[in-house]
Amino acid sequence: MPIKFEDEDEGKVLAIQVSGKLTMADYVYFAPEFERLVQLNGNVRVLFDLAGFDGWETSALWEGIKFDVKHFADVERIAMIGETRWEKGMATFAKPFTKATIRYFDHAKTAEARKWLGEP
Repeated sequence: MPIKFEDEDEGKVLAIQVSGKLTMADYVYFAPEFERLVQLNGNVRVLFDLAGFDGWETSALWEGIKFDVKHFADVERIAMIGETRWEKGMATFAKPFTKATIRYFDHAKTAEARKWLGEP
């Protein structure tokens, strides 16, 4: 499965790692767990590791847009981690779909990204 996630910091941080192409099945798997964390904890912060991410299948892209609109205000911060210019561009691409503050970090600065997510 191209999407893996785990909640950290008592559910306040959601670490997501994607690889390959996201499919509808990935959203069916991921969305209920995300919604559960939001109901339990309110807004969450997301560590989003893009290493190996190749985009979305067409139906999954549409599902992703719907997910982003539905959860527009549920994410407080997003730390996007990657290694390529394309992945850095994803941070800019994502901004209109969320109220979250988004920052890009090179993969070598994952510890800095985690620190930023934990700041008040």
